[in-house]
Parts: sequence; C-alpha cells; structure tokens
Amino acid sequence: MIQTQTQAAGGAAPPLLEIRNARIVYDHAVEAVREVSLSVPQGSVVALLGSNGAGKSTLLKALTGTLALEDGEVEKGAILLDGEDLGRTPTDRIVARGVSLVPEGRRLFANLTVEDNITMGGHLKGAADLARLRAQVYDLFPRLAERRRQIAGYLSGGEQQMVAVGRALMAEPRLLALDEPSLGLAPLIVDQIYATVARLNAEFGMTILLVEQNAMQAMEIADTVYIMENGRIVLDGPAEQMRGNLDVQEYYLGFSGGGERRSFRDVKHYKRRKRWLS
Repeated sequence: MIQTQTQAAGGAAPPLLEIRNARIVYDHAVEAVREVSLSVPQGSVVALLGSNGAGKSTLLKALTGTLALEDGEVEKGAILLDGEDLGRTPTDRIVARGVSLVPEGRRLFANLTVEDNITMGGHLKGAADLARLRAQVYDLFPRLAERRRQIAGYLSGGEQQMVAVGRALMAEPRLLALDEPSLGLAPLIVDQIYATVARLNAEFGMTILLVEQNAMQAMEIADTVYIMENGRIVLDGPAEQMRGNLDVQEYYLGFSGGGERRSFRDVKHYKRRKRWLS
C-alpha cells in the first residue's frame, strides 16, 4: 500500500513539516520570502494560496532542495521535517526521507512512455515494489493504464498531470507537495485531479501540501489555509473559517458581501491588502 500517516493519539497531530521564520533570497540580494512560518501536521491537507510571484514556489524549492540551482538560499530561519532541519540536504536524500513534489508544468520526459515516466519516480525501489506501486498508480488513474505504452508528450494536459502525480507517488511519499496542479487544465480534469488528492488523504492518510492560485478548489479539500502576498503570509486559519472570511471571499474567491460573483478586476481590495500587509 502507499505509505500512510497516523496522527498522534489523544490530541492534535504533530507537524510533519514546519517552516520557521524563513527568509529566502536569490543572488544574495533579491528577497523572495520574508519571515514565513507555517506548519503541516501529519495526515492533513494544507493549502498555500496566493497570486503569481507571491513566493509560493520558492518555498517548495527550499523544501525540495532545488533552491541552489537558481542561486537561492534560506538566509534565515529553518525548514524542518520531523523536527530536523533540512539545511543543505540534497534533493535525493529529501526524497528518500519521504518528500515528493509534483512540479508546476509537470516536467515529464516527453519522449518516453507513460510507464517509463511513472517508473522513474521509484528509482530507489526494487523490482517487486516497482510492480506493486505501478499497479496502485494505475488503480488511481485507470486512464494511464490504458495509455501506459504511449509517448507522454502526446498526452493531453490532464493526462500528463496524472502521470506527474503518479510518478511522485512511486516514491511512497510521507509528504506530497503539489505546485499549481490545476494550471492550464479544464475544470472537469481539475475536479478529477482534486478528487484523487482528496482520496490519497482520506483513504491513505497522506499528508498534502497544496500550492495553488485556484483558491476555491483548494479550500474545498484543505484543512488549513495560508495566503501569501509579496513574500509574506498575510492570512491563515482553518479552511472553513477562511471560506467565510469576507476579505478572502472578496479578493480571492471573487464574491462581494452580498454573495454575487464579481469580476476580479472590479474587486476593491486595496485597503484590505494594505491592512493585511501593515
């Protein structure tokens, strides 16, 4: 079975991932993330929301050990997995410790088959485990079983996203991080992807960190929501509470106080944003 997480008995789940007062810079000068703290308890779904350029993907790069590839570094603070600072831990060791990323844009090997792409996610596994895990991925995504011999570059965007998720699951992650999984996909396909993510959490107890601009969709499956603007966390709380927050409804969900849908362009959010960032 895909590895599961169990919560501590008799209380709140301990954090599997914790980011403490992180300040992240590029080229020793450009500040992308400042004083960000967040917690991802075991067995939970945490959504990190915000517009493009807010700093969400930078946090994921820090978590997965790929920040240095873009001359970035965590200048201050810590990123803790099971209470241990990841520090300069290389990406392969982070994967071995149970963190898998579904990157923005999917980043498949376009000239390889669906099955080859999926198998690469389990490169640290033996043959028996590879067969078992592939069977589980095909159970989650029956369409991929039908297309296992097809070249990945010829799949639809939704099918490619399924391959990217399946590849990440081959490592049997304890923490699955998804970077903009709904980007560029039709609403029906987005629903299918999110249904699978919700199933991974509900049935297997998998811990999920979901980075999104699609706030409405993410809040439907999240337990906790953090909202980023300009490199900072400006709001956070339980998803149910956040869905009822008037600021979130107006700015992120596009509803006015009367409940009618409004154009994002017409939302009068500047005073609210000034208050959040003050």
